[in-house]
Order: sequence, then C-alpha cells, then structure tokens
Amino acid sequence: MLRLVASLFNLLFGMSVLLTGVGLLGSLLGIRAGLAGFSSEVTGVVMAAYFAGYILGTYLCPRIIRRVGHVRAFTIFAALGSTVSIAHALWIDPWFWGVLRFVNGAGMVGLYMVMESWLNSTVSNEGRGRLFSAYVMSTLLAMGLGQLLLTVGPAGSFVPFALVSMLFSLGLIPVALTRVPQPTPIEHPSLHLRQLVGFSPLGTVGTLIAGVTSGTFWALGAVFAHGVGLATAQIGAFMAVSIAGGAFLQWPLGKLSDRFDRRTVLLFICVGGALLATAIALVGARSLPLLLALSFVYGGFSFTLYGVSVAHMNDQIRVEDMLEASSGLLMLYGIGAVVGPVLGGVLMSHFGSPSLPLYLASAFALLGLFGLYRNRVSDAPPREEQGEFVPLVRTSQAAIELSHPEATAADTGEAAPERQSAA
Repeated sequence: MLRLVASLFNLLFGMSVLLTGVGLLGSLLGIRAGLAGFSSEVTGVVMAAYFAGYILGTYLCPRIIRRVGHVRAFTIFAALGSTVSIAHALWIDPWFWGVLRFVNGAGMVGLYMVMESWLNSTVSNEGRGRLFSAYVMSTLLAMGLGQLLLTVGPAGSFVPFALVSMLFSLGLIPVALTRVPQPTPIEHPSLHLRQLVGFSPLGTVGTLIAGVTSGTFWALGAVFAHGVGLATAQIGAFMAVSIAGGAFLQWPLGKLSDRFDRRTVLLFICVGGALLATAIALVGARSLPLLLALSFVYGGFSFTLYGVSVAHMNDQIRVEDMLEASSGLLMLYGIGAVVGPVLGGVLMSHFGSPSLPLYLASAFALLGLFGLYRNRVSDAPPREEQGEFVPLVRTSQAAIELSHPEATAADTGEAAPERQSAA
C-alpha cells in the first residue's frame, strides 16, 4: 500500500495543495462577510450557494470529464477555482459573492470527481478502502491546514485571496506532471430518488441530515466563531481542530459500525453530536482549550455521519442498484447542505451566534429520534451481509461512474446480492 500511495504522490499532493486553498477560502469568506457588514442571514444564503452549485456540478462535470479527459478537466476546474477565489476581493457584494460561490461549488465537485475516479482506477477492490482512507485523511488535513493560514494577512486585505488563488494554481503542477494512466469513463445509470426511501429510510434521512450539519459547519463555522468573540488566529484553530477531529476519528467510528448494528452506531453519533454541539454553544469563547477539545470530538462525529449513513444504505440494496442509489444520496446531501446554512443564518440573525450549534444539536437529535423509531419497526441486516465501512467524502460515490465498472460495489462497501428489509 505504501508503494501504491507513493506512486500516486503527484495526484494526492496536488489535490492537497489545492484543498489547502479551499479550506482557507471558506473561513476567510465568513470572516470577511462579517467585516463587510453582511448579516448572518445573508451570509448563510451566500455560502449555501456553493452547495447549490455543487448539485448542478454533479450533472455537468461528468460530461466535461468524459469529453476532454481527466487532466484537461482538472486544469479547467482548478483554473476556474483560481479565478473565482481571487474575484471575491474585487467586489464585496453579497449577490456577486453568491454567484462566485455557486460557480466555485460546481467546479469543486468536478475536481473531486476527477481525483476520486482516478484513484478508483488505480487500485483493486481489496486495497480501495485503505487508499481512500489515506485520501480522506489527506484532504481533511489539507483543509485544516488552510484554516491556520488565516493569519497570513488581514482578512480585509487582498493578500489572503491572492494566496488562495496561488494554491489553486500550484496544485495544478503535480497533477499535470503525473504519469498515472487516466481511467476510461463509463456511462452512468438514470437517477431514481424515489427508490431511496424504499431501500433504507434511515440511510436516506441520515444522508440528508449529514448535508445539513456538514454544510452548515463549512458555511457558518467561522461566522459563529467570529460572533462569539474569537480572534482570527483562534477562529483558524477552531476550524482546524474540528476538521482534524473528522480526519482522525472517522476511521475508528467507521470500524465500530462494522462490528455492531450500524443503526446503533448512528444513534451513538447522533447522541454524541447533539451533546457536543450543545456544549460548544454553552462554552463559546469562555474557555478556548475546552472549546477546541469539544470541537475536535464534534468534528469526528459530524464528518462520520455521511459515511456511516451511506454504508447503512448499501447494506440494504443490491450491488447493481448501488450506483443509482449513490447518485440519489449525493443529491440529498446537496439539498441538506443548501438548506442547512440558510436556516442556520436566519437563526443566528435572530437569536445570536450560540444558536448555530444548538441548531446543529437539534438536527442530530431529530435524526436520533427517527433512528429509534426505525429500530422499533425494522430488523437489522444479518451481520455477515454487512459491508465494510469505507471513509467517504461527498463525491466519492459519483466518481465511481467515471472509473471502471468493477469499482462500483467495492467503493461503497460490498453489499450482498439481495436485501429484504428496509431499515
């Protein structure tokens, strides 16, 4: 595996450099919006536009990748990100920023799809889980590193935006120099959103709530930290520690879901996420060390919710239905990630910054209550039919269709050929 990762160093390193810029940009915009006098409500809508673009990108980007190939597509999407990121500094206006965030979201989905389908094509089914574990950890750590660059220059200056643009451009170089063969794209099946609830109501709702919680954190986490009185360096630490928690705790929580009923693990994640988010709201800026400790563990619970929900869905469906289901899950995640920041911004405008983590706690609590209901009315799949957890980022599923067919089942956790009960 070390030899494989070494052979893919150019791809992983280039993507990590680029994602360092992505991490910096997300928090920078939240802080800069506050300095410009944007209300939390307006900021939430602006930041949610990113995920609206993400939804559109899941349809448009595969066509671009099939038409021009992976290297050219990566160049197109990275150049788009570089241009859009620096354009934020040219005109501080919520409508203009909303358009830029929309375009950036669509382009970022394309970058993720290129990278993940490329990685899928280089590894066998047996090694895919380990490779994607390394990939997920590297992406989250890179985005966490971006938070620490918030102090490179005043948030109100041109400097941090220029740095983001530079990181997008520099990330292109290692990828352009790679010798890893490009995968041959395949056609993807049609989308059937209505079937998802029939496959697994809990997996469906869990994916939607994962979009709400993760999308809200990415969009408004820095706004919350700024609102409770943290300085710029402290905001960077808060965001970085939360992301690091997602990187380091995703694997142990995921493996826990392999050993026990995933519905029970989802309940554990919901209870933990609700309690930790409530504690974050109560602590605020009163104790920075305690806030960072809570944020680290919260990040682990929050970022794991999507992967465990997808794994639970895959335990319920046939192998040949996985790609259709994964496309629907991407759509649901995107819808949650659009709605989440908008509602979160409205709450912050009316009730103050501490209402944001309380809102996230409520989302976890609602999913937990639904999970309890599903536990009472349905049975868990047999343990021997439960697939292995694979750490996932948002686009891992869609990227499968751009690589080779035999990757379809393995990337999402192998499911048994038939599933009888919806959980």
